[in-house]
Order: sequence, then C-alpha cells, then structure tokens
Amino acid sequence: MAVYTLEKKDSFIVLGIGTELKSDYTDYAGMNKEKQDFWQSVVQDGRLDALKAVAANDYIFAVNEAINHKMMYYAGVMTEASVPEEHRVIQFPKGQYLVVKGEGKTADELSNRLTGIAFGQVLPAADDFAYVGGPNATVEMGQRDGLVYGEMWIPVVEK
Repeated sequence: MAVYTLEKKDSFIVLGIGTELKSDYTDYAGMNKEKQDFWQSVVQDGRLDALKAVAANDYIFAVNEAINHKMMYYAGVMTEASVPEEHRVIQFPKGQYLVVKGEGKTADELSNRLTGIAFGQVLPAADDFAYVGGPNATVEMGQRDGLVYGEMWIPVVEK
C-alpha cells in the first residue's frame, strides 16, 4: 500500500491559467500529452513566470477541476493577487485532504507518479474516506538531490 496521510487544511486559493483537456478521462496517455504540451506552452510564453511573480510561496500547482462537464487543467500558485492574463480563482475547501508525497526526475514524472498512486492505489482501497469531486492538485514544492519533490492534495470526506 502506498504511503499517504490525511491532513486537515484551511481553505486556500490558487490562481490558475488553464486549458480544457479533450482526451477521455480514461485515456491517460492522451491526458498526459495534453498536460505536458500545456506546461511547455505556459513556461515558454512567460505565463508561468507571471504567476510566480505574484505567488505567496514557491509552490507550483497543477490543478485538475471538472467545470460544467469539462475537465479543466491549470498551472497555478497560491496568491491573493491577480495577473493580466485570463485566469481562474480556484477555491479549495477547508477540510480533510488525502496527501501523497513523492519525487520524480521532472515535474511531469512527479505529477504522473502521485496521480497514479492517489487515484490508482489509495482511493480505490480506502474504506474510511472518499473523493467526491472538487479541485485536486499536484504541488511541486522544490528540488533536492537532482529530483523534484512534492505532494498531491485531494479533498476527501469520511465514508
């Protein structure tokens, strides 16, 4: 079983720049390709740097959120500020969160690994809690020993 914790978190806001994912939610390769292309775009055109400039900390968020029957994906930061580009204020609720920690050679590898553990192992086997929707995020927290480390935060409720 994967290592995870349940943590209480206060509500928080992530300011994100996003894209709609067109792949079916079961098409992991398609979704991962769309996410990689999106990250490459926001890094190259400077939108990620604009977000980092107003961030409250060094964390970089990759947020998944279903809105109006669309799967949305955002690059974001914790902040109370705004940026001139089109963006979305994503409200994460106060409450219990499933937290899965890990590391990867790249931010993509970290995100894929944490998502696989959380949704492929922990949540299907959980007897005491469940994910019932709402935004979830991979949080890139920094680098050490040549690896990117971070956590996946998923709001959960008791069963």
